[in-house]
Amino acid sequence: MSQPQEPPAYGCYRHPDRPTYIRCQRCGRPICGDCMISAAVGFQCPECVATGARQTRQNEGVYGGTRSRNPQATTLTLIAVNVVVWVGILLTGGFSSRLFDALALMPAGRCGSVAQPDSFYPDAGRAVCEAMADGRWLPGVADGWFWQVLTSAFTHVDVIHIGLNLINLWFLGPSLEQVLGRGRFLAVCGLSALGASAAVMWLSNPQSQTNGASGIVFGLLGALGVIAYKVHGDVRTILILLGVNLAYSFIGAGISWQGHIGGLLAGALVTALIAYAPRESRRRFQVVGMSALAVVLLVLIIARALQLA
Repeated sequence: MSQPQEPPAYGCYRHPDRPTYIRCQRCGRPICGDCMISAAVGFQCPECVATGARQTRQNEGVYGGTRSRNPQATTLTLIAVNVVVWVGILLTGGFSSRLFDALALMPAGRCGSVAQPDSFYPDAGRAVCEAMADGRWLPGVADGWFWQVLTSAFTHVDVIHIGLNLINLWFLGPSLEQVLGRGRFLAVCGLSALGASAAVMWLSNPQSQTNGASGIVFGLLGALGVIAYKVHGDVRTILILLGVNLAYSFIGAGISWQGHIGGLLAGALVTALIAYAPRESRRRFQVVGMSALAVVLLVLIIARALQLA
């Protein structure tokens, strides 16, 4: 009975005098013990490992995902949306615009005066308001206008307000998107807006209107602080900038410190979830963490709306 013959060995592609039965899992080249590099499955040759490393550096973001080819595009789009909404509000009446009333965040509805748009009756319920000759009910989140928790972040009237917010957005946005990637950057913006709205819902006057992208801006400042701390950057400068802005939030007239604090905390928390996710399960950890944070913020908003209703 003949013995089964072993398959022929091949010479290593870098060391032809060394027979080997191992092939690169990626390209199929024969590789000897000195040339084989452990991969997720099997072994790879040095050339394939180097190629994969170059592709990863070029396309994969520091914290996962794909690098943005144009990190300014998303920020420019956000700025454009803010400008379009701002122009629409100005053309329809400014602070007395129905568009402004529909988009700005108001936790509970209130009764306003048609003859005097700046006046309102805080004790009038909806039925009483609609029975008044000059009454106009302005719905809020408690009336089911839940979109206000996001649309308020794109709503401005005062030119200085929108100018400062968009300048800050322009300086902060592209650099953070370059580090986080487009999807994660948008997640920071969206969750910062939700965090700002949740804080306004619980901590502000239920019949006051809040608007502006300041919650997102403070969320980006929080994100920048987390990233700087993670890479051992200059955190002191960011803390000074945050301190000045927070101080102005409390001493300035007509400024929603609640939205600023809520946006800051949400932006810092979601960025920490992104930056400190374990490498071996990074994407899953980030998606689950961001989803959980979004659910918590929505539950807080809905609970307050039900309480006010």
